[in-house]
Amino acid sequence: MDLKQTYLKVKDHSVSYEEFNLLYNPTLDLLETSPKPSKEKLQDYYKSEDYISHTDGKRNLFEKAYQWIKSISLKRKLELIDSFNFEEKQLLDVGCGTGDFLHKAINTWDVVGIEPNERAREIANKKTVDKVYDVDSLPKLKASSCSIITLWHVLEHLPELEYHISLFEKILKDNGRLIIAVPNYKSFDANYYKSYWAAYDVPRHLWHFSQSAIKNVFSKNGFEIETVHPMKFDAYYVSLLSEKYKSGWMNFFSAFFIATRSNLKAARSGEYSSLIYVLKKS
Repeated sequence: MDLKQTYLKVKDHSVSYEEFNLLYNPTLDLLETSPKPSKEKLQDYYKSEDYISHTDGKRNLFEKAYQWIKSISLKRKLELIDSFNFEEKQLLDVGCGTGDFLHKAINTWDVVGIEPNERAREIANKKTVDKVYDVDSLPKLKASSCSIITLWHVLEHLPELEYHISLFEKILKDNGRLIIAVPNYKSFDANYYKSYWAAYDVPRHLWHFSQSAIKNVFSKNGFEIETVHPMKFDAYYVSLLSEKYKSGWMNFFSAFFIATRSNLKAARSGEYSSLIYVLKKS
């Protein structure tokens, strides 16, 4: 990739407190975290009791709010995949965390999950009767074996972006759909919080997407965008965490104001804090 300039300097606010650069690729309209940790080193940045997607924790008000919002999001995600009337309903959820989405879908879909974190995988397998596997199983999945592949805030974590996209293209049926959710660095809340924006989450997030970046990256890998859907709740969760990084405490009033303002602006521009993209093979 032709990375030209530093877009922003950002700190890892949750684990290492190291600083990283976000480098801008003008060809793809994509940001890349630099330096990118090695695969071995990268795992160390996930070693935190506060890394919420790897637990079902409800230890405090923030975690309880996260789990409540997650329950609403799960219902909407299931409605989205159920809107596709496939005769054969094979669902692959990559980076499935503790398996809540798969558990929600298991009654109507033939589910498989991929999750690299051992602790999260153990929790997920209790919910899905051992349908969740380590990342080594992903390349071994049969070609054209899945109707839908989902990545809910996972694409930004994948070290080998184009390699993984090529795997998804291989595994997906010709009439299938690839559904991804990612933060949008062109949202109002991203521009407001700048280096404190929690959705940068360096270096766990290796890539940072705009709508045009998704179009550019996937079109060169055999996909086209079919529809785009907002994730309005994400603005509140991200703004709350961003307030903590910025001021040292979760300023609920300020976070609510900024998130609401972000969603109102996005209603006109389409630039929500996070977006769901439905892609099909072109």
